[in-house]
Amino acid sequence: MKLLRILCASAVAMGAFSAVPASAQFFLAEPDMKAEAVRGHETGLGQALPGATEAEQRAALVWNMRAALNVAALQCQFEPSLLTQSNYNVILLNHDDELKKSYDTLTRYFVRTAKTPKAGQLALDQFGTRTYSGFTTVAAQYGFCQTAASIAREAIFLPRGSFYQIAENRTRELRKSLIPSGEQRYPRGMLYARQAGTLPRFDDLCWDKKGNWVAKKCGAFQLSSIN
Repeated sequence: MKLLRILCASAVAMGAFSAVPASAQFFLAEPDMKAEAVRGHETGLGQALPGATEAEQRAALVWNMRAALNVAALQCQFEPSLLTQSNYNVILLNHDDELKKSYDTLTRYFVRTAKTPKAGQLALDQFGTRTYSGFTTVAAQYGFCQTAASIAREAIFLPRGSFYQIAENRTRELRKSLIPSGEQRYPRGMLYARQAGTLPRFDDLCWDKKGNWVAKKCGAFQLSSIN
């Protein structure tokens, strides 16, 4: 009976911890990353594509989202429970056709707007490099990883051909997560002691053979906790 009671208590405890949402991994109260949906022509979404059509703007959104989740898959492995790497691999499998079409659309854009095919390929390569580097962060890593993980979890359940929807709906949110922010329940962080506690002297002069403090030699005994 005692063993059964212990097992039941353990099961309840495990269930309570498993019910904790992913948002609690880094923050007690997470920063608000919610933002409006975009179509691709807005500022602050990445590199501008002058003269791009609506389809090309959408392709850029999709490719930016793919790049961000790729960066998260590599950069956020310090917290395995986010599943950024495994979910990213599922996204590549489920949405491979849409991702390829987006890349092909971007390729045609750069070929169309460049003076030569070689210049177009170079511009495409530069676009890819700058896109990836734009999602690399250190100061905002927690917020970025948490947001990217949430997006990836949603993306793996999207019907094929609709990955662009999550790119439109959550790109601004993902960009917002690159701005360093911290705990919202305690905005200024946990309060740490500014004054150290007071400890007595430990040299033999201040203690007799029985371990008693010798006030005549070392003054009053002083011991205080950290303020």
